[in-house]
Amino acid sequence: MDRFDAMATLIAAVDGGSLSAASRALAMPLATVSRKVSELEAHLGTQLLVRTSRRLALTEAGEAYVAASRRILDQIDDAERAASGEYRAPRGHLTITAPLMFGRLHVEPVVLTFLQAYPDITVQLALADQVINLADDHVDVALRIGELPDSSIKAIRLGAVSWVTCASPAYLQARGTPAAPEDLAHHQCISFAGRTAAQSWSFGPDKQARVAAIRPRLIVNTADGAINAAVAGAGITRVRSYQIAPHLADGRLQLILRGFEPPPMPVHLVYAAQTLLPLKLRAFLDFAAPRLKASMPVLPAATPA
Repeated sequence: MDRFDAMATLIAAVDGGSLSAASRALAMPLATVSRKVSELEAHLGTQLLVRTSRRLALTEAGEAYVAASRRILDQIDDAERAASGEYRAPRGHLTITAPLMFGRLHVEPVVLTFLQAYPDITVQLALADQVINLADDHVDVALRIGELPDSSIKAIRLGAVSWVTCASPAYLQARGTPAAPEDLAHHQCISFAGRTAAQSWSFGPDKQARVAAIRPRLIVNTADGAINAAVAGAGITRVRSYQIAPHLADGRLQLILRGFEPPPMPVHLVYAAQTLLPLKLRAFLDFAAPRLKASMPVLPAATPA
């Protein structure tokens, strides 16, 4: 039995949620996948997986063994990359994640320029608004908006963004400009939300948050939709500052309630701490960080309420 191969097969089954998923991912017959897992359990003398009709579940021994297997296979991968020269020249594959709209506006242009500068590197760019785990999803570097939890990840601060409230000049001229968050109850609002529409917006620091009730005239599930509606004069919306920077610059949108904005949220590039940083990752961090810092829109200072 090839234990490393058996470890990789077990991890593929766990990540995919079934032996069938591992079979597809590894292009390996299902019977072979099942045999490799069974041989590994027999070798260890313990059950690693509980097979149900719906999916696989790890036993306590299985959880510990899979975690150790991931570390071992990662170390082997590092050793092979070092031997092949990946740590001497920037080459190989990078997986990068970022929030959807920020990624489209800021990260993707930097990645395209980076690919031109480093022809021996390939990139998978995943844009999604949910937080993706670096280790579990094999991500090399991620862009995160918001405070970072204490962990083993490394971070490069790029700047900050804020939640801002805005409307078109035409709407404000026709309906008036709110002087305080409570005035929003008398205005048409555009709610940017998921399945449940927001019925209120929070202003100011968390501990002194000021909650203002709103009555959404329009509910959309994307920032683009909210911004386009606001530009068209449909009402007031609340989005992140970087999302409307071009519309502020050309006058299509105007900021309101500046003195009530919550504190800015930091923006970082994050990556896993490693004893030996691959040159492909170092090259991207060195290339992308200054360019992303330069691209971060800076709003004029708000006057406190």
